Order: sequence, then structure tokens, then C-alpha cells
Amino acid sequence: MKRHVKQLVLLVAAASAALAFQPAAAPEAARWKQHAGDVTIVRDDWGIAHVYGKTDADAVFGMMYAQAEDDFNRVETNYLNAMGRLAEAEGESRVYQDLRMKLFIDPVALKSQYATSPAWLKTLMDAFADGLNYYLSKHPEVKPRVIQRFEPWMALSFTEGSIGGDIERVNLNQLQSFYGKDPVRLAFHQAVENGPAEPGGSNGIAIAPSNTAAHRALLLINPHTSFFFRSELQMVSGQGLNAYGAVTWGQFFIYQGFNERTGWMHTSSGVDAVDEYLETVQKKGDSFFYKYGNEDRPVMAAQIAVPYRTGNTMAEKKLTVYRTHHGPIVRETNGKWVSIRLMQEPIKALEQSYTRTKAKDYKSFRQTMELKANSSNNTIFADADGDIAYFHGNFIPKRDTSFDWTKPVDGGNPATEWKGLHAVAETPQLLNPKSGWLYNTNNWPWSAAGPSSPNKADYPAYVESGGESARGLHAIRVLENKKDFTLDSLIAAAYDSYLTWFEKPMPALIKAWDGTPAANPLKVKLAPQIALLRAWDLRWAVTSVPTSLAVFWGEDVRRRVGGGGRGSGTSPDDAIAKAPAEQLLQSLAAASDKLAADFGSWKTPWGDINRFQRLTGDIVQPFNDSGASIPVGFTSAQFGSLASFGARAYPGTKKWYGTSGNSFVAVVEFGDRVRAKAVTAGGESGDPKSPHFNDQAKRYSTGELREVYFYRDQLEGHTRREYHP
Repeated sequence: MKRHVKQLVLLVAAASAALAFQPAAAPEAARWKQHAGDVTIVRDDWGIAHVYGKTDADAVFGMMYAQAEDDFNRVETNYLNAMGRLAEAEGESRVYQDLRMKLFIDPVALKSQYATSPAWLKTLMDAFADGLNYYLSKHPEVKPRVIQRFEPWMALSFTEGSIGGDIERVNLNQLQSFYGKDPVRLAFHQAVENGPAEPGGSNGIAIAPSNTAAHRALLLINPHTSFFFRSELQMVSGQGLNAYGAVTWGQFFIYQGFNERTGWMHTSSGVDAVDEYLETVQKKGDSFFYKYGNEDRPVMAAQIAVPYRTGNTMAEKKLTVYRTHHGPIVRETNGKWVSIRLMQEPIKALEQSYTRTKAKDYKSFRQTMELKANSSNNTIFADADGDIAYFHGNFIPKRDTSFDWTKPVDGGNPATEWKGLHAVAETPQLLNPKSGWLYNTNNWPWSAAGPSSPNKADYPAYVESGGESARGLHAIRVLENKKDFTLDSLIAAAYDSYLTWFEKPMPALIKAWDGTPAANPLKVKLAPQIALLRAWDLRWAVTSVPTSLAVFWGEDVRRRVGGGGRGSGTSPDDAIAKAPAEQLLQSLAAASDKLAADFGSWKTPWGDINRFQRLTGDIVQPFNDSGASIPVGFTSAQFGSLASFGARAYPGTKKWYGTSGNSFVAVVEFGDRVRAKAVTAGGESGDPKSPHFNDQAKRYSTGELREVYFYRDQLEGHTRREYHP
């Protein structure tokens, strides 16, 4: 037995050696040299890369090289996740996360699609792989965890850029329950996935020239993601490319950003673009069949092997997976197998993601939308012509409206089939609304431009599965009846400190105390707290004690009563406002006691609790109350804060540390020359030794955006390094 184990270790070692980065073949080396010579990277005061290439392919090559310089680990990890290979680095706990990806991502299919891609897109995919491979060849000290060599087709596995794409709608626990025979402890993040979570998504705002002081369109770009999820850079070519903004690590296009003429901001959409089907399955002999109309169709079966690391060796779990013509089986409920159907258009998605970065006006941007391959995002748009626009989720299957598509439908009924896709003109959208402004905060589109908003009655129910939110109500508050916006006043609106969520719950709490008999012990215990809250203006601040008290109370009462979240209707706080008085007061008492226990007094200022900390380059940050950290005023988006900071205490900490929310913030003014300000969480580099690891943290925490150096003349006096890759 020992001899066999030794042989396995030797085989794995030999395989690893074979996978180690190999010297480039002559044609490849020549291509690398050509690209490198035609690319110039300029690093500014903040370490941000401005990549200049003769061609688009050169710009792609250079920007991938620059991303790898800043954080190769995050680049590789995104592709490990996208291709279902995390377990090869992180072990058996990731097996079912990998299986979920492998149900949809097939390297054989992607290689075939790469081969049939448009020539221009193939050239960019080639440059994507070349840039990363060239980086690895020049940096032998960098040791990839798994991917020793990048291939052009890999770009098709990760085409949209969203955090948490459609595939992640498949629940891992349910997937494992269906396919897993041996219990495997899932990675920690799965517990987070299934529990209460900070609302994901983003803020996008566009202001028309009629509402701005300079009579130029303005755009707010404010994605809410996990921190350090995206790079900030600029890519420029002699073929008309000049885009700046946020780039998801490992992708070769600006995901949320602007060029000299147009800007685009994506927010998570409530569109129903993913459907589940209840399949009636019977076993006949050794095979399974499912009902479809009057037929018994064979269930397709295939074996998927999921390699995983165990100690210093590799093992493999082989799983037989099933699918119907709707898609893979992902769970079982009440004796029915459940299949899932979602968008699988990697070429169109990548084409749309890239071509929109070169759009010069509304018309050309709208043409990219006609590809209908951006399934999970709404888009806020503005341009130098003064146009502002809203596009709803860009992949909407046509369906029979007699079915409730928020629930699994009968897969055996042919009437539940998709009937093509809705044209862009058939989806909720806005162009230059009379309001002079529009926005989206991951809420429904029916309030996107105040009275000028799309009408819900004009669309099938499945175009929007969500509701209003406290953040949406807050956006309207800072936008309606306002004129003469500037870059700075738009920043002020984006960081407005009002907490809309408390508008109904707080008066209900005060009324509960007022109506409580004097003999009730809570009357005396909570008198000083109520006095502070009665005078509170519902605004966050680092020095504010009422903010601490209100947030701790809000967290406690939401757990007890509920309230908030997508789909909660126009008043997500109604349930709490209507809760019994005693319950509201007990929550305030619990919040006061928690503050006193953790911080010595319930009179603790909010900034002493709510902190930004970045100690290491790890993807999952460790937090430590004794380590350096920075106070942050803005709160969770749950409470209506437009500037979002998803924070909580961690094992061993009393202070709350943020891990998600505002990650990149930019405001853009379009005109003869584009002007922008921006800030990134922490800093551009993932290396703690870099001066750009945490150099933006203070600005991030206070909303003090820095000037963006978009034009080459703006880099004069702000260039720290200029070089070829």
C-alpha cells in the first residue's frame, strides 16, 4: 500500500513539473516581443495603470500584464472559480462549487466556440492569454496555485463581470444533497450564502444637462461588491479605444466606466432571466426518463470528474450528472427533479462587454445592447451629446404569462418553453426623461425617473421580480427637485448621510416608549436612549451615538420581526413599524446591552465601531481589533445608505469591519473633454509592501474622491513610472 501511495505522490509531482511554466515557442515569443514593444504602461500617483497600445490587441495584452502585476492571485482565482477548478487549489470543500460551474462551463465546448469566434475577438482572446503568460515568463517568482498557462478560450468562461453571476443562483447545499453521497463540509462562504447577507449590487445615477450647472451630462458609477474585486485602469489604442474604469480581475474590458464620449454603469437587475422546471422522472431499467407532453424522453446522463487537492496530492470525485433539454438537474423537491435554464451565450456576452467600451454615442451603445447578452444587469448610461438612458436587464426570454415564473414551472408542459427573447424596445427603458435624472439602486425600475418612470402595467410580471428599497427611496430624495448639479454636488448626493429605512420604524419606537406605562422597567431603562433618538436627524456620522444605537437596534429588530430586502414592496420597513411596542422596546434594550458589553457603554460613537481594515493581500481578510483601522461613517445599504458599507463583527473582534459595499466610486462629466473623479477601496495593489496597497483608504472612508488622469497631458507631473511590459 505504501508503495502505491509513493507512486501516486511521484505521479502528482511529475504532473506538476510538466505543468510548470514552459518556455515560449518561437512564434509565441515573437508575438510577445511584438506586443511588449507596442505597449507603454504609465503608472500614476496612485499606482493606476494607463495602458497605451498601437492596436486593441496591444492594449489588451498590456492591461492583462498590468493586472497581473497588481494582483495575480485575484486574476487566477477568478478563473479557478469561473472554470470550476477551485478545489484543485483549496481542497474537497470546494468540490460542489466546482461541480456547479462544470454543469455549465465545458472546456471542450469553449474551445470550439473560440475557434468559430469572429476574427477580431479571437485576436483579443489571444492577446489576453499572451499578456498573462508573458507576465508569468517574466516573473518566475510568482507561483500560480493551479493555472500554469492561460489559453485564449478561457476568456469565454468569464464574460460578464458581475459578482455572483447567474450560475450562482444554483444553491450549493441543494446541489450537494442531490448529487452527493458522502457528506463534505462546504467552504465557510456557503454558510454566508445561505444566511442573511448585505444586499449586493450598486448605485447608478445619470443627470441630464438641463439639471447641471455646466449643462453637461453627469454619471455616477458606484458598484457595490466585495472589496478589492476589481482593478482600476485605463486602456487606450490607436484603433479608437480609450476606456477608463473598473475591471473585474482577469477580464480584458472595462466593466463599469467611461470613454471620452460615453459612460456606463451596471446595477444588479431584478429581471427574471433564470427559470427552474419541475421534471417528472421515472426509472426504466438502468435509465431515467422524463415526461414532456405525451412523450417519455431519456434523461441525459454524463460523468463529471472534479479534481481536488488533499494535502500535497490530488484526488478526484466522479459524479454522474443529469440534464433535460431545459438544462442540468440541480435539486429535487417533492419527488420532482428540478432543472434550470439560463443564458449561455459566451461569445455574444464577451462581444457585448468589449464593444460597448468603444461606443461613441447613444445609438452605437444601443446597438451593443441588441446582442441581448447581459443577463443580470441593468445599465445606466450618459454621453457627451447630453443623452441619459436606462436599460433594463438585457436578456429576457418571452414566456406565457399565465404561469408564475417566480416559482418552478411544469417542465412536462410544452407551454412553459421560452419563445425567443424580448427585443430591447420591449423592455423597461428610459431615454432623456422629463425629470432630467434617472437612477437604479437594484430596486425596481418603476421609480427610476420619478414621474417619468416606466409603467409597471406595460410589461409582463417576469421583467422585474423585485420591489422598492430604502436605498431607492433615498435616491429619489436626493435627486428630485434639484437643479445645477456639479461633479462635487453629485458626490455629495452619493454620500448623503440620511438613513431612509428609519423613517417609519424610529417614530414607531418612540411612540412605543411614550405609550409604555411608567411601571414598566423598560420605561426607565430606555429613557436616555429614547431622548437621544427623539432628537436624531436620521443621519449617520462617525461621531454619532444615535447612529450606533439605531443600527444595533435595527439589526436586532430585523432579526426578530423581519423587514427589508428585495421584493418587500414600497415600504420595506412596514413590518417593523407595525410590530408590538414591547418587542420594539426589548430590541432597544438588547441593543443597548450589546453596545455596553462590547464597547463599555451604549454611548459609543459610530466611528469607534464601524471600521475599514486591510492588513493582508488575502482574498478573505483577517480582522484584528489591535490592528490599524479607519472609522467609516456610512452604514449598511439595508438602512438606506447610498454609500454602502457591509460590516459586522468577526470571531475575536468587537469592532465591525467592512468587506463589501462601495468598492469603486466615480463621477464623470461629459463635454468637449471628459472630467472625472474616483476612489477605490484600499488601493490599487494587492501587495501589502506596495505604497498603493492602502493609499486610498482614508479617501475611501470619507468620500474624498481624487482627480482622474484621463488625458495624457493630465499625467504630466503625476507619472511615477513609464515602461514597456
